[in-house]
Amino acid sequence: MMKNIILSCFAIVALGLSYFYEVKPADANSETQNFTFENASLIPFSPDGNHTTNPFEKAANTLTYKDSLFYKYYSQNFAVNLEFNEDKELLETVNEWIGTPYRSGSASKRGTDCSGFVTSIYREVYGINLSRSSRSMFQDVKRIKKDSVRTGDLVFFRRSPKQPIYHVGIYLKNGKFVHSATNGGVMISSLKQAYYQRNYYAAGRVN
Repeated sequence: MMKNIILSCFAIVALGLSYFYEVKPADANSETQNFTFENASLIPFSPDGNHTTNPFEKAANTLTYKDSLFYKYYSQNFAVNLEFNEDKELLETVNEWIGTPYRSGSASKRGTDCSGFVTSIYREVYGINLSRSSRSMFQDVKRIKKDSVRTGDLVFFRRSPKQPIYHVGIYLKNGKFVHSATNGGVMISSLKQAYYQRNYYAAGRVN
């Protein structure tokens, strides 16, 4: 008799516990579905490589396929590693000037000197009128460190500390810049070339 009473008590307790700890079966439409690779979602990234907290930011920060092709084309054409955030109009305009012959005192696609080329690019792309000579142009910029130079900044050259600035170009990427050289017209050169490395003076940013 006592044994039956004890078993009955255990049954009542078990029934009560099952009420409080009832486990509901997973609903196919519930947000608590079991994890599978099929229903997994990727964490969106912003262009600077950081996680974004808002998944809708991914669409706004992601390049289109057309943008990707654009930057890949100019990366190959200029032989530089672009970050895919450079000014498109700058890249396109520079490309249109490549091959223009050198002509002292001129600033057109029929012929241009170094400062004429730079002033033309800045006027076309940014609507900014710079001083006409490379020496006076240096007064239009904020001097920056060589390791801080970025696409669109200006690079200046002089032959010695006692000599004035005689040449200017527009920095692109990876130590390369575009300029109008006396021996080749508008072209892309490297700051690592012995001649330009020796005569490099400073970099400047137009405010």
